[in-house]
Amino acid sequence: MSSLPPLSLYIHVPWCVRKCPYCDFNSHAASGTLPQEAYLAALLDDLREDLALIQGRDIATVFIGGGTPSLLPGHFYQQLFRAMGSYLRFAADAEITLEANPGTVEHGRFEDYLEAGINRLSLGIQSFNPRQLAILGRIHDSSSAHRAIEAALRAGFDNFNLDLMHGLPGQTPAEAVADLEAALSWQPPHLSWYQLTVEPNTEFYSRPPQLPDDDRLWDIFEAGATLLRGHGYQDYEVSAWSQPGRASRHNLNYWSFGDYLALGAGAHGKITFASGEIRRYWKTRQPDAYLNRIGSRTAGSQTIEDAELPLEFMMNALRLTNGVDEHLFTERTGLPLSRLTAILGQLRQENLLHPGRLQATEHGQRYLNSLLERFL
Repeated sequence: MSSLPPLSLYIHVPWCVRKCPYCDFNSHAASGTLPQEAYLAALLDDLREDLALIQGRDIATVFIGGGTPSLLPGHFYQQLFRAMGSYLRFAADAEITLEANPGTVEHGRFEDYLEAGINRLSLGIQSFNPRQLAILGRIHDSSSAHRAIEAALRAGFDNFNLDLMHGLPGQTPAEAVADLEAALSWQPPHLSWYQLTVEPNTEFYSRPPQLPDDDRLWDIFEAGATLLRGHGYQDYEVSAWSQPGRASRHNLNYWSFGDYLALGAGAHGKITFASGEIRRYWKTRQPDAYLNRIGSRTAGSQTIEDAELPLEFMMNALRLTNGVDEHLFTERTGLPLSRLTAILGQLRQENLLHPGRLQATEHGQRYLNSLLERFL
């Protein structure tokens, strides 16, 4: 590789208050007091094990996900970042995001998070509709969601995301728009607005709810997209909307096939080596096993073979509405773009890709899965 990609850091907190019926993430309902000191020590052991993967790079962005990271108090993150500073160099303008659940954020915690160095919040609202919140198994109500946003602003967070779902059981376009209007009343810099899907190994999978049909889903999306664009938001990625210049830099690194370290139970990472090898790896999934692990907490890894790289790259890059420059393919994979000359020509002829850029057309975005299958 002529140069290594930017490096991000993902930290996973595996505990939540209650497992939501749609959730297929590595989250486990907490019972009793969380083992904060033990988890802090385990994360730092995990980091020391992975130091060779950094290869001299600064950390450009950090995302703390879960589970529910806001179950842990500000002083936990203050200790964590202070200790990580002995091993990592964070970029001066590093974007550091923490996921927070409105039902778990106590008064004063936002100030503590800001003091710890966290400068961006992602609030898991999902819906402001009481009926939908009950169906989704959320532990907060609409008023506590609004109070959490207000508290974050009062604490000094001017960079935040609101997570909302659409295509909820029995949802109408008017209800979806009402959720968005409630969110827009706070003028969030960023909105994640994504469709509910039923995933294996979830409660919804064993007891499927009645979801809107395809025609209703399209009506919901059209109504929501019209509203968001009318308020000046840009859909820079399949399910992400932002005010101009406020896209999530962590997301952008993912979708442009950047690298990311993985810390925490069940965390996944991707690392590029100077040799050209690109490797995905993942950590021990069960919290108790992660805490009590002797030796490496890496549970497995897999090198992405050259034959798989075009699809892996495109699965990320083509999620971006504006796509990426053609030269990024070689920069991030080490492969010549000429390997794809024939397939790119066909896709452009079929009006699925724009000429001179790795960017799906509006038609290509609508049939993105079919488009991506062409790179198999």
